[in-house]
Amino acid sequence: MARKSKSNMSEQYLEENKDQIYENALAEIQSFELPLGTTLRSVYDDQPNAHQRFMEKLDACIRNHDREIEKMCNFHHQGFVDAITELLKVRADAEKLKVQVTDTNRRLQDAGKEVIAQTEEIIRCRVQQRNITTVVEKLQLCLPVLEMYSKLKEQMNVKRYYSALKTMEQLENLYLPRVSQYRFCQIMIENLPKLREEIKEISMSDLKDFLESIRKHSDRIGETAMKQVLTAQDLVDFSPVYRCLHIYSVLGDGEIFENYYRKQRRKQARLVLQPQSSMHETVEGYRRYFSQIVGFFVVEDHILHVTQGLVTRTYTDELWNMALSKIIAVLRTHSSYCSDPDLVLELKNLIVVFADTLQGYGFPVNRLFDLLFEIRDQYNETLLKKWSGLFRDIFEADNYSPIPVANEEEYKIVISKFPFQDPELDKQSFPKKLPMSQSVPQIYIQVKEFIYASLKFSESLHRSSTEIDDMLRKSTNLLLTRTLSSCLQNLIKKPHIGLTELVQIIINTTHLEQACKYLEDFISNITNISQVTVHTARLYGLSTFKDARHAAEGEIYMKLNQKIDEFIQIADYDWTMSESDGRASGYLMDLINFLRSTFQVFTHLPNNNNDHAAMSGKVAQTACMSACQHLSTSLMQMLLDSELKQISMGAIQQFNLDVIQCELFASSEPVPGFQGDTLQLAFIDLRQLLDLFMVWDWSTYLADYGQATSKYLRVNPSTALTLLEKVHRGMRDSSKKNNIFAQFRKNDRDKQKLIETVVKQLRSLVNGMSQHT
Repeated sequence: MARKSKSNMSEQYLEENKDQIYENALAEIQSFELPLGTTLRSVYDDQPNAHQRFMEKLDACIRNHDREIEKMCNFHHQGFVDAITELLKVRADAEKLKVQVTDTNRRLQDAGKEVIAQTEEIIRCRVQQRNITTVVEKLQLCLPVLEMYSKLKEQMNVKRYYSALKTMEQLENLYLPRVSQYRFCQIMIENLPKLREEIKEISMSDLKDFLESIRKHSDRIGETAMKQVLTAQDLVDFSPVYRCLHIYSVLGDGEIFENYYRKQRRKQARLVLQPQSSMHETVEGYRRYFSQIVGFFVVEDHILHVTQGLVTRTYTDELWNMALSKIIAVLRTHSSYCSDPDLVLELKNLIVVFADTLQGYGFPVNRLFDLLFEIRDQYNETLLKKWSGLFRDIFEADNYSPIPVANEEEYKIVISKFPFQDPELDKQSFPKKLPMSQSVPQIYIQVKEFIYASLKFSESLHRSSTEIDDMLRKSTNLLLTRTLSSCLQNLIKKPHIGLTELVQIIINTTHLEQACKYLEDFISNITNISQVTVHTARLYGLSTFKDARHAAEGEIYMKLNQKIDEFIQIADYDWTMSESDGRASGYLMDLINFLRSTFQVFTHLPNNNNDHAAMSGKVAQTACMSACQHLSTSLMQMLLDSELKQISMGAIQQFNLDVIQCELFASSEPVPGFQGDTLQLAFIDLRQLLDLFMVWDWSTYLADYGQATSKYLRVNPSTALTLLEKVHRGMRDSSKKNNIFAQFRKNDRDKQKLIETVVKQLRSLVNGMSQHT
């Protein structure tokens, strides 16, 4: 109940205050206070018929206002009527005034047309004047820009690119910012980078042309530089390099330019250092090669000194070291192909000039001078080959006869060429003969020429006189011990060189050996080095001539032995003959006559000098002893030949006659100087063997065997056994044929048994010797 009573009280309160709410809403609407949303929401609440009640209140309010308006109109109506009346009175006056105003306006318009025209002209003129002033002002700003741009174009046309870059810089920094609003300025601004690139391309193109030009003309530059008559600047226009360097530096690309330049020059260096395959064939090939290299580095040295940073000393040193290694390798290879000493000498001179030129520009060249010592060895090799041919020609042309001189003049001509002194020969009257043959002075002259040729290479090598002297002596020693020695050895072995020529060669080598001391004096004179200097090398060519003499002597002995063998080969013994012919064999007599005439040639050689006489006599004695020993050995081998199965006593007797002739030859002193029976002892083995068989003295041989006083001391048991078996077979075969020996056996059977006994004893001796051995 209480809750219900409370609800009714609330509704009654709302009803009583609702009229006040509507009143307030209307007051707000009339006052035009906005917004009205809150007011309207207070009207449209949830109470039923609220909208209708509000509309009723609104209609009542409207009606009140209409009544008030009507009252007000009624109050002012008379005043309004009076005003309208007054207004109607004024209408006529207004019409008149309108006509007057219209007429006045017309007359004023007519009068103002000329003023308007003049005013418009004045306005137009002033606009033009303002525009002209503005244009002048703008042109004053633009003209310098246009003038600078025109100047830029002119500089581009005349290839003043560095100035053009400066002009561009002024345009960009000073002039164009003032008129940047104009289109032509924008076009200029857009073109400037293109012009810069164009300048870079043009300058780079000029640089490439410059690089190509100096590559093509490096040889001319280098050749002129090696003559030391002009500088690089006199030969080459370096402006493309300077221009390009300045341009790239201004553009901030200096490092790019430096890298490009160095890269291109390294490529050119590799091309310059690459030689032609046939360079070693002519001196011009070497000269062009060196000239190109000199030209290259002369240009680099100039660039080093006239620019800052484009190339550095480190860069040029690195490039030179690389080039030097390549140059040395190339020269080692190509110089090894040179066989002409004149070409090698010219190469040496070129290398010296090449090294001196580059050394003058500050490049180290010690390795080049070291290389020259290697090439010097090659030069000496070519000289040795050349002189080998000269020596061969001299030996081929020689007649190997003593040099005849008809008078004093001819004698002086000879001794002017060769240092010969012989007081004994000087005492003789003309005509006379010098002991040596024509090849001796010619060889001596050629050795001196070789020394001169060797000295030519040693000059300008920046070496001391002592070193040059030492080099000359070493090369001369090589000439003597290798080249001349080889030629002498080959000469001695030639088939057409006979015994007389061999003896003359021995005499020649003696004189050449004696002349070595004069060659040493000759070397000392041209090098100004005293022979007493401790480090001075000596000529050791003496061994060359001693070896040649020994070889010649050996060849003499060999040729004699060969000739003896030829005679032995035509020997035609009848080993079954019953008795000898009573005289020596024809082949042996021919052989002895040959030996006798040969040794007469030895005896009749000119021996004005005691040393020569002793030398030739010694050679003749040795040759004679060698010939007799070889003849004895050959005859012994003939008897002991395994193919010879049997020998008759008649053949032994015939062989004994031949050996007797050999002994007679030995005792006839075919060569003077032998003491006693020295030469006959060459046949002692044969003599004792033949005596043993001729006398049939076996009992004495066997009894005295091994004793120093034995009559048959030189008879070897094996030799005796071999020959006895052949004789024994010969006796048996002979008895079968003619029955003579059979009768002997009937009459003396004990002798047959003796032979068998001797054979057994000899075999025992042979076996004992082999066991003892």
